[in-house]
Amino acid sequence: MQHLIDRFISYVKIDTQSDPNSETTPSTEKQWNLARKLVSELIEMGMQDVSIDDNAYIMATLPSNIDKKVPVIGFISHFDTTPDFTGTNVNPKIIRNYDGKDITLNKERNIVLSPDYFEDLVQYKGQTLITTDGTTLLGADDKAGITEIMTAMEYLIQHPEIKHGTVRVGFTPDEEIGRGAHKFDVKKFGAAWAYTMDGSQIGELEYENFNAAGAKVSITGKSVHPGYAKGKLINALGIANEFLSKLPQEETPERTSDREGFYHVYEFNGGIEKADFELIIRDHDHSKFLKRKEFLQEITKQLNKDYKDCVHLEIVDQYFNMREKIEPVMHIVEIAQKAMKQVGIAPIIKPIRGGTDGSQLSFMGLPCPNIFAGGHNFHGKYEYIPVESMQKAVDVIVKICELTAIEK
Repeated sequence: MQHLIDRFISYVKIDTQSDPNSETTPSTEKQWNLARKLVSELIEMGMQDVSIDDNAYIMATLPSNIDKKVPVIGFISHFDTTPDFTGTNVNPKIIRNYDGKDITLNKERNIVLSPDYFEDLVQYKGQTLITTDGTTLLGADDKAGITEIMTAMEYLIQHPEIKHGTVRVGFTPDEEIGRGAHKFDVKKFGAAWAYTMDGSQIGELEYENFNAAGAKVSITGKSVHPGYAKGKLINALGIANEFLSKLPQEETPERTSDREGFYHVYEFNGGIEKADFELIIRDHDHSKFLKRKEFLQEITKQLNKDYKDCVHLEIVDQYFNMREKIEPVMHIVEIAQKAMKQVGIAPIIKPIRGGTDGSQLSFMGLPCPNIFAGGHNFHGKYEYIPVESMQKAVDVIVKICELTAIEK
């Protein structure tokens, strides 16, 4: 356990926050700091064919130790952290033998991690938790996944009696800004299928996710003295509010769950002459996803008719539901299910209310379900992870490698 804790903390203390406004890959120079550390550790532990390209994509191989030919499989995680919350000066706290009560993360700021609000905490009573100090995120998304993959590979190298085929590992930058798979060389990776270790609570196994698009709305107004404005002034803020009022009020992230889609406005700036806002569009059902995009176009068309073509809408697809690429090869999900059961975990199969590198990779020819990494409350100061969940994730990776060699 301590080895796992030490490895995880060494990773989360390195700031790897990505930047959606950057055009480079990786989007921030500081991501190289962890990338280079991982390369050194992969070489040191005995992994083969260790490589890092000009965009910081890392790949390595654990060679097969059996005579028969079995499929090459892979495990993938990302090393950047979200731009949503600071990842600078992460100072993790270790809570051993958690008592099931409130955890004071930061006494000075009265920041408390409470099971009264975060109900999942109670299931980890008696376990070892790693939390933030209330001033940063933790970075378990997805440095927990990296920790688990590294530890599993190290364990397999040290235990050659566990038979397995060739295993590939990949670590990517910029997943949190939707670019984690953009420059991933699937052909070079050379796996028949892979698993992202990027889920949340223990037991999660996911092979469907949102269809996703981003939208930008720009509104051009005309400023005129309000005393003489009748028939002349065009208030961009007012038009923006009218646009937003037409969105279904019950179809937002805070009012939806399971496979229900939504619109999510996350940024708004403006004045009378110029107003801009950005939103994301999400739906598991592809036909409903298309209708959502059409609905925004209809609103834009109507407002342009009313206000003399002052609204500009741009929609960009981000990723699609990987279910259609996974269902033809469902045995890869079944292997993960079986692995979980054999190490004492009840699989929780559910749709991802988001996306992972695996969604894009699946459409690039690498079917890639998602497995739990163990953390909770990602992207903020209340993030935490039970160490026992990380240990179980390591067990699952090892068991998948073993089962693939036995069954195929």
